[in-house]
Amino acid sequence: MKNDERQSLIIHMRQIPGLILGIMAGVLLGLTATAQDLDGLLPLAKAGNADAQNNLGDMYSDGEGVPQNYGEAAKWYRLAAEQGHDKAQNNLGSLYYTGDGVSQHFGEAIKWYRLGAEQGYYIAQYNLGDMYYYGQGVSQDYSKAAKWYWLAAEQGDDWAQNALGDMYYYGQGVLQDYGEAVRWYRLAAEQEYSWAQYNLGWMYLHGEGLPQDNVEALNWIQLAVGQDNIGAQTTLGNMYYEGNGVPQDYGEAVKWYRLAAEQGDNEAQYELGNMYYNGIGVPQNYILAHAWANLASANGYPDAPELRDSIASYLTPSLVVEAQKLAGCFQLGQALEECN
Repeated sequence: MKNDERQSLIIHMRQIPGLILGIMAGVLLGLTATAQDLDGLLPLAKAGNADAQNNLGDMYSDGEGVPQNYGEAAKWYRLAAEQGHDKAQNNLGSLYYTGDGVSQHFGEAIKWYRLGAEQGYYIAQYNLGDMYYYGQGVSQDYSKAAKWYWLAAEQGDDWAQNALGDMYYYGQGVLQDYGEAVRWYRLAAEQEYSWAQYNLGWMYLHGEGLPQDNVEALNWIQLAVGQDNIGAQTTLGNMYYEGNGVPQDYGEAVKWYRLAAEQGDNEAQYELGNMYYNGIGVPQNYILAHAWANLASANGYPDAPELRDSIASYLTPSLVVEAQKLAGCFQLGQALEECN
């Protein structure tokens, strides 16, 4: 997989925590909150106990022990956050980011993330780094993103360690340094973070920042595959297609491309379309080839429009329409059997 394709996978991965990581903290803390009797927690929260207020916010955010109500969650998070509770500040920032229970406002998200981050709360530091990385609510600033990722990474946060590895890999906000990228990827990978396992496997596969080693590459990529990581699935497909580190096996390549394609990976969708187009590892099928290439094109894979249009020249207009309908069905997450 070429570097620009790897970049698109990493960006896709890193947008996810920007949306939900703060709420994930609430989920984890909610496990503690729901073990308490609500009748005992509510008086503490009303009396101004910030921990109780934050836990009550978690319960309403997660719908644990009470009906889910983001407005109530925001109310209790705010009361705790205004007392300086770092987790509540992060949680309130995440509600402003997603627009759950409050009007979406990236500026307010930044405000609350920053308050939590400046107290040293690692998830708020990570989220603030993400805001600077993507330029949401602030001007895009890779140096500031790297600073906040580093602070969270130093506390052992695996998501931040992987993100910092990305910064060193691409030289964003820091000097490009493959060795440092490997160091941070490894720290996160050893915590079983699947994207870091995939990234470390990639580095071994291509000999970037360390000696090339197909055995180590396969080990880390398979660990990520074991967690259904779509980047790793696609790369394992590439390895089987090329016979790189594994015996060449087109059937296995198709298997891994299909798993990643069905989860929305645009490179895997393109490669699967190519396999159907050329009849490699599967019987040749122009309709399926067109459908997968069309979906890859819609999802932004740069070479997919040319492949889709080449396949169309082998189809009648009515079969092109059939292939387009099939692509729409795949886009909805339905299997081939459900689309017929």
